[in-house]
Amino acid sequence: MDFSKMDRGQITVAASGFSVLLSLHCTFQLLSQHMFYWKNPKEQKAILIIILIAPVYAVNSFVGLLDIKGSKPYFMLLDSVKECYEAFAIANFLALMYSYLKISMSENVVPDEIKGREIHHCFPMTLFQPRKTHLNHKTLSLLKYWTLQFVIIRPICSILMMALQISGIYPSWLGWTFTIILNLSYSLAMYSLVIFYHVFAKELEPHNPLAKFICIKGIVFFCFWQGVVLDILVQMGILRSHHYWLDTENVEEAIQNVLICVEMVIFSVLQQYAYHVSPYSGDIESKLRLQKKDD
Repeated sequence: MDFSKMDRGQITVAASGFSVLLSLHCTFQLLSQHMFYWKNPKEQKAILIIILIAPVYAVNSFVGLLDIKGSKPYFMLLDSVKECYEAFAIANFLALMYSYLKISMSENVVPDEIKGREIHHCFPMTLFQPRKTHLNHKTLSLLKYWTLQFVIIRPICSILMMALQISGIYPSWLGWTFTIILNLSYSLAMYSLVIFYHVFAKELEPHNPLAKFICIKGIVFFCFWQGVVLDILVQMGILRSHHYWLDTENVEEAIQNVLICVEMVIFSVLQQYAYHVSPYSGDIESKLRLQKKDD
């Protein structure tokens, strides 16, 4: 491939395609390792669903980049596929955390040894919740529902937005209404996951929780707010189209797609560390046995 004969658009597409291939390579390498050491189906099934979110985002964005002059319904269709999967991944991430804690998601029974642990809320949640509460069946259920509301609201909003766009009933104020609703939903879900992490940090410590939380929140929440920032830049007139054959909306979608293709390489590499196969391959157990012998 002679890059000297390619224009900027072709180089951008080629670089984005290479990024997608890197993301696919890293993800499927990790996936194959988990399939080889298939020892805990409940946990590893959730892990496989979670780590596939990076290539789903990357491939979805690359398809959108290939058809840069696509219509609004076309881009919404692509976003709907991605958003339904991200809701599915969030649900499985929460199920994985519950599995690590040996707590039933349906019953939310808090073990006696950690019952009563303090939960500190910050503004603006203190407008609706006491500043300090204690961990029990009710507060754990609340954290679960705060997270799972996003799993329901996200695909519903995506389907409604696409249906209204296809029907020709989609004024700009309605688009911003959906953006506000989704912002609130994203913020509440992210807040509940942060509280969940802090409450169970000690119990989750052997499972490398910080890297796992960074991966899921980085992919889902950062990409969403990145799109919101691009929307604001377009509305403010900062982001404009300099091509007679492309409008500003196409340029905005192209920038978002290129950024996601590149970012998913970073997250797929981080997932190699966050969801390493060693807890199921026996590497950790063997190291612990060697340490005990040395002691």
